[in-house]
Amino acid sequence: MSSSLYKNKSTKIDMTSGSIMKNVLLFAIPIVIGNILQQLYTTVDTLVVSNFCGDSALAAVGTSSQPVEVLLCIFLGIGAGVSILVSQSVGAGKMDRVKDLSATAVSFIYMTGIPIALLGWMLTPFILQFMHVPEDVWNEALIYTRIVFLGALGNIGYNMNAGILRGLGDSAASLWFLIVSGIANIILDLVFVAGMGYGVAGAAAATSIAMFLSWLVSIFYIRKRFSELQFSVLPRTMNRHDLKAILEIGLPIGLNNSLFSFGHMALQILVNEQGRQFMAGASVAGRITGLTNIAITAMSSAASTFAGQNYGASNYRRLKDGYIMIPFVSGILTLSFGLMAISFRMPILRFFSQDEMVLLYASRYVVVILLSQWCYAVFNCISNIVNGLGYVKYTTLINLMMLWAVRIPTAYVIDRFFDGTYIMVCFPISFLFGMLCMIGYYVFSPSWKEVMSRADRF
Repeated sequence: MSSSLYKNKSTKIDMTSGSIMKNVLLFAIPIVIGNILQQLYTTVDTLVVSNFCGDSALAAVGTSSQPVEVLLCIFLGIGAGVSILVSQSVGAGKMDRVKDLSATAVSFIYMTGIPIALLGWMLTPFILQFMHVPEDVWNEALIYTRIVFLGALGNIGYNMNAGILRGLGDSAASLWFLIVSGIANIILDLVFVAGMGYGVAGAAAATSIAMFLSWLVSIFYIRKRFSELQFSVLPRTMNRHDLKAILEIGLPIGLNNSLFSFGHMALQILVNEQGRQFMAGASVAGRITGLTNIAITAMSSAASTFAGQNYGASNYRRLKDGYIMIPFVSGILTLSFGLMAISFRMPILRFFSQDEMVLLYASRYVVVILLSQWCYAVFNCISNIVNGLGYVKYTTLINLMMLWAVRIPTAYVIDRFFDGTYIMVCFPISFLFGMLCMIGYYVFSPSWKEVMSRADRF
């Protein structure tokens, strides 16, 4: 392994040696803090919009996030594929491969980011029409969604670079990028929305500009800290072999994420049909449930890097030592965050709205989701361990079944035969289904049994 590539060893966590949970937690902590900051500036968006623009604008921001995710998530999944391949290459000591993967990733950012921005702008009216966005929310949802789509290049670029750094074992860098973008987003929110009165357009512009800034900072960080990668600002080369490998792993994850977000958009249709107050309540609740999701994202990223590096290093014994421990700790942390948030939900919710019906719906939504989110934490952590080995087909299938065979049908049954304002009950049912399926993978999968048998042989 090139020593100069890791001349700043304090930024790199080697998952192939030392205490498993200490390394996982050290890797996860910067991601946790970064996710808090990310949630903070989206929460500031919501606070500024709700206080300066009203409940209609708040509902518009809440419903507009889903169509953006549908197109972006497929490419963010491909970024996860880059992270997995980089982590496996680092574990195997193949640093020339890391360099090639990074160069291909830069080209891929531009190849996809610019078309998505243009396509998103053109398709936004049709997407919102498909989502049954109410007339009193339409105009604000249209402008917010279009402007956020224009920031797609920055969003994809940042997440791709963050994936490369996670694969290298450097999770702390993303924290600093998010600090920069978070501060910029808050300042721009206050200037554009509170100061200049640009409304939801100002909030969307603040978010997009902040993501571009975060992407640019990540580029200069990689160029300085990992100079041997010869990381370029503009596309320079595209290795077809590496692109194929990236797509083989990342495309199933990305398609799964995209279909997952499309499913959420289908659920958003049901949310929209409950009226403006329920839409606003669900949007506000999402700020709290998003905060409690931080442990899931952080531990899952750490689990993927742990699995990738140890699999690349053929360190099967270490994989066996960590494959149950990491999901268990993730579930405990998520449940703890959830119970804490439930305890303080009403004072927090009142920052966003004074409408009693909005608060009622938001409170109900928060309690239902957070009492069950630990199941999703266990599911997601196991999925990322399996993905880290490159075995993405099963996890993709279970993700799709969890959404399309369980969550969406359950939501439509609740809406048609019971009370539509309880459609969030579909989430805990699907969380439990997904967790049981991934535990089943550990127990019954021949591929996983083979990996575990290698642990006993080596």
